[in-house]
Amino acid sequence: MKIKSLLIAMVAVAATAFTFASCSDDDDPGNNYTKYQTAVDQEVQAQKKKSGNKKAILLVAFGSTWQQAFDAFDSTKAAYEADSRFKGYDVFVSYSSAICINRAAAGEHKADGAQVRNYYAPNFWLHAFGSAQYDEILVQSLQVIPGEEFTRVINYIKDFANNYLGDLDDTYLSKVTLRLGAPLLTDVDTDVPAVANALNAAYGEKAKKGVVAFMGHGNPNDYDTYSANIRYTQLEEALQAINPNYYVGTVDMPDNYKQNVWERMEENGIQNGMVYLHPLMSIAGDHAHNDMGGVGAEYWDESDPESEDNSWFEFFRNKGYNLNENESILMYGLLEVPGVRNIWMNHTANAIADEALDEYYHSMFPEE
Repeated sequence: MKIKSLLIAMVAVAATAFTFASCSDDDDPGNNYTKYQTAVDQEVQAQKKKSGNKKAILLVAFGSTWQQAFDAFDSTKAAYEADSRFKGYDVFVSYSSAICINRAAAGEHKADGAQVRNYYAPNFWLHAFGSAQYDEILVQSLQVIPGEEFTRVINYIKDFANNYLGDLDDTYLSKVTLRLGAPLLTDVDTDVPAVANALNAAYGEKAKKGVVAFMGHGNPNDYDTYSANIRYTQLEEALQAINPNYYVGTVDMPDNYKQNVWERMEENGIQNGMVYLHPLMSIAGDHAHNDMGGVGAEYWDESDPESEDNSWFEFFRNKGYNLNENESILMYGLLEVPGVRNIWMNHTANAIADEALDEYYHSMFPEE
């Protein structure tokens, strides 16, 4: 069975082992859980009253604390709101990473001009949607592959559908339509070539001048949900069918680190020349700025050239390739590449079309 690119419409969902930790003093209005839920409830109720809409889309990203990422999420939300395919939907953005939520609220990069932003976890938004009794709720994953983080998105939906706090109307929950939008690289036959073509449309001129190396995240083997790491390899193959100067590596997929990318370049006879670096992630956050684009001595350990602490920029520069800070670092998240962002939006439209994905949703090994 292979991964498919469409979405499951979930009206009744089985119980999940994943549960949300709730504070023992949830009835205390001063605790953080209550504060967060109250803030989200107020935003949702105000938006629903203003728009009169009966349907909601929740865009779920891992998260970031960089202003560039905030801007990317803002522009993505605006793109959804302007798209006629999503007329009648209220659109909201959520983070699945508690660390990113807390650090964004604390203004981690405030000194560099980043705003202080409050993003909240999907459980708060879903509960607010249930309290507001939207007729339809669509959760769109902004993950690149259906890996570990996508599993978390699914579990949030399951817990909501099962009324995990026990305080929503069960009659409402039995009737509400729930939909799930698939990650970017879900289907090998449609998504992989579509993303390859969109990236080439954006960076084809760069690939004519030198190597364009994309840095994805990936998952360690123990966390490679749905065996989805294979999508990075398949994307590289699709890109190289267009231009052999394209490469795709990761920070966490075994045997596909920057060293492995370099080895493949060497095997293909590329031992010098220009190298461009681009994050294969929804936004340009910590991984992009540090692991990929870190410049200077703090990102290069001469005594351990193979260290994972060395940035891609310094690694390839010290291997003798031509990199310069102003030209080689393409600091754009995939949500900032309109052609790629539209593929996520197509997945949302597919979810609305209600084309079922039961076999994908339940299979842990979709490539078999």
